[in-house]
Amino acid sequence: MKPDITNKADIKKVVAIFYEKLKADEELYFFFTKVIPVNWDRHIAMMSKFWENVLFYTGDYEGNPLETHRRINAKHATEPEHFKKWLQLFDETLDQNFKGENTEKIRQHARTIASVMENKM
Repeated sequence: MKPDITNKADIKKVVAIFYEKLKADEELYFFFTKVIPVNWDRHIAMMSKFWENVLFYTGDYEGNPLETHRRINAKHATEPEHFKKWLQLFDETLDQNFKGENTEKIRQHARTIASVMENKM
């Protein structure tokens, strides 16, 4: 039986596995290498804090994801299929590693965030 997401280590695992999947996807990886190149260590740490805050309300994340994605979109349009693929990879990551109430909660938050981002672009 798969465990639920219950702590920072679990969040870090989700984020690390997700981004390994993303790096294998040419279309999405392009945004991180050509549109706005990222420092992967810093990005992984920031996204871990983001999801920890989303799920556990830690207050450790400071940032504006919508503004960041608007800057990306201004350089290269993000299309509905990008959001769909992002969610697919996120769901795969969750499904392969976790199961439970918090897993479903983070999945729903991801869907809501993707929907808001897509609508605001």
